[in-house]
Amino acid sequence: MLRVGWNIFKKGALVVLGLVTLFIVYEVFTFPRVSELQTKNPETTSMIETRLKEAREDGREPRRVQQWVPLSRISPNLWRAVLAGEDTNFVTHHGFDYEAIQKAWDAGQKESEKEAKQEGDEDPSDWIPDLSRFKRGGSTISQQLAKNLYLSSERTAARKVKEAAITYFMERSLSKCRILEIYLNVIEWGDGVYGAEAAAQTYFHKPAAGLSPQEAAYLAAMIPSPLNVFNPQKNLRRVQRRQRVLLRGMNAVKIPQC
Repeated sequence: MLRVGWNIFKKGALVVLGLVTLFIVYEVFTFPRVSELQTKNPETTSMIETRLKEAREDGREPRRVQQWVPLSRISPNLWRAVLAGEDTNFVTHHGFDYEAIQKAWDAGQKESEKEAKQEGDEDPSDWIPDLSRFKRGGSTISQQLAKNLYLSSERTAARKVKEAAITYFMERSLSKCRILEIYLNVIEWGDGVYGAEAAAQTYFHKPAAGLSPQEAAYLAAMIPSPLNVFNPQKNLRRVQRRQRVLLRGMNAVKIPQC
């Protein structure tokens, strides 16, 4: 009886080991070749493909306005504004801003405490922060780029682990200037509008190289949610409020020397 049980256990363990091995092999062979980004611009991104798919499913004609430009043709005003809004420690961290993560956690804790008290629940063990509410959270530009380039927007532990792995290799394969260049050329700035050049032309009818501090802050203010929360066609005052905040913080931000 013991021998039969042992044999069943061994077979089960072998099956599990085999599945784990297959999973690891799959991940290795499908893992993005981040080093290729040193010299090759991405032709598309996971986020762009998702938006195109959503448009088709809604019966709309997919729209994509994008023009790649080197970092030297994007105004440093936009560098500063974007870093002020999305990743103030971009120059000094190695892909993960633990200080920002802690701040996001603390903010989430305070918000959860406030809601718990409003609902009459005084048990601190139930105060679990929901970091998904925060516009910046603890995500760095490198993490955002890893997600936008290669991953879905689903909130799962597996996706976060893969995002962290891609971010790790990205920071070690690419310079800060190259990471910022790719980021500014692929992020979303409205319905079908991708990258700094397309955004500058769409909203100000000028090249990205000519953006003033005010214009740069306006564009940077939209980044967290350009289709909804910070869509100027829907919530212009919110965009303008965030623009003013970014303008005040731009000069204090360190930018990479490129």
